[in-house]
Amino acid sequence: MSRTDLALAGAFVAFALTEEVVAHQPGGWWPFVLAAFAPLVALRRAAPLAILLANCVAGLKYWYPHQVVPYRLWQLAAMIIAAYTVGRHVPLLGTSGWRARARGVTGLALAVATGTVFWQVDPVDPMGAFFFPVAPWVLGAAFAVQHRQSSDAAAARAAIREQRVREAVMEERVRIARELHDMVAHSVTVMVIQAGVVRRRLDAGLTVDADLLRSIESSGRDAVGELRRTLGLLRGDTGGTTAAPVGLDRLDDLLAQVGEAGLTVTLRREGTPVPLAPAADLSAYRIVQEALTNVLKHAGPAHVTVGLRYAADGVHLSVVDSGPSAGAAATRVAGLVPAAAFTSDRGNVPADRGAGGGQGLIGMRERATLFGGDFDAGPRPGGGFAVHARLPLLVAP
Repeated sequence: MSRTDLALAGAFVAFALTEEVVAHQPGGWWPFVLAAFAPLVALRRAAPLAILLANCVAGLKYWYPHQVVPYRLWQLAAMIIAAYTVGRHVPLLGTSGWRARARGVTGLALAVATGTVFWQVDPVDPMGAFFFPVAPWVLGAAFAVQHRQSSDAAAARAAIREQRVREAVMEERVRIARELHDMVAHSVTVMVIQAGVVRRRLDAGLTVDADLLRSIESSGRDAVGELRRTLGLLRGDTGGTTAAPVGLDRLDDLLAQVGEAGLTVTLRREGTPVPLAPAADLSAYRIVQEALTNVLKHAGPAHVTVGLRYAADGVHLSVVDSGPSAGAAATRVAGLVPAAAFTSDRGNVPADRGAGGGQGLIGMRERATLFGGDFDAGPRPGGGFAVHARLPLLVAP
């Protein structure tokens, strides 16, 4: 029993007492009937059909022979409340199951039966006799349908919001996975290749260049720094503890790093450099970084030409290597070679897509198309592999 039911029962009792005091209707039984009707109003939602049946029986002509004892107005109010409750909480439409449908039909039948009873009590006004029980039932049924539709619409909106949240979470996961792949794959690949060189020189009894060891240390520090930056972004850190995102202004450092790992790199710049928006600048850098990482993993000590051209339609990037034959380079597109099937010439590094699951080329393509650019990659007819990308000029504000 809710507070609303108790408040309605209290208002009903106050209305009944006011009618009895003001109207002075005959019949000394009304306090007993009121004592029975007040709990019916308070418990209306606990057993709506039984309470409407009680109101129907209370209106029988047997209790009011020749209208010597009139039917009280507060009794009519109790009947209206009971009929509305049945229409509202025992719905006829939109129900499933034969029991629910049977209850709905029973509620409508009780409302019509109550109207018939009132018609027998007052044959002069059949329209009024049926109006008072049936109209509240119809009103309650209409509210039930509206509430059900509102609930269904709210559930649909909640499902859409949940789906959008899931899509946003998945998109963020893909972005984070792409960022971590690009970041870790490059640094770790450089470290592994350089560590392999150190191991082979030690096995051969040769001296190890200190600069090579410092390069391995530097690559490790770069990987840790990038990891901290990404994790800081995930935590929502906005302080000065996280490093600024990399961009094309760090391209020379990147080429020097892969040069120490054994690649011979030539950089060709064309056009007037234009400051890019941070996200586009980062994506351009990551595309070049991932392409060079693939060269290290799949081509070994190859010659690489990196092109950076600023044009009216955007920034054009190219990474072209003179790696293994076209047949071996084709495996870089398919990404289907097992881990032990193909190795590079340096450091015994697996040249398959096992480390990234073939996500390198996918990530580069996503970065380019995210900004409305173009991407193309594939083996060269004369051997080696070529990556070409174009990002529109999204100028930094």
